[in-house]
Amino acid sequence: MPHLRFELDRDYVELHQLLKLSGLCDSGGAGKHLVASGAVRVDGAVESRKTCKIRAGQRVTLDGPGERTMIDVVGVRVVP
Repeated sequence: MPHLRFELDRDYVELHQLLKLSGLCDSGGAGKHLVASGAVRVDGAVESRKTCKIRAGQRVTLDGPGERTMIDVVGVRVVP
């Protein structure tokens, strides 16, 4: 099972954008389609809200054809 780490440099990222920024889909629209299909879980529960706010410390799982991909979202400190 592929395991990714996403470094979050702000308070949150919307779920469909996280899928795009992690390279699991080509666009935010494709990310919305994945969420609508029921293939995306946040902290173990199926998430149907495409713009769900994902924050540091959460885990997103994508059930794809033949494999499952996990994304751990971690916060990074941004120095101005």
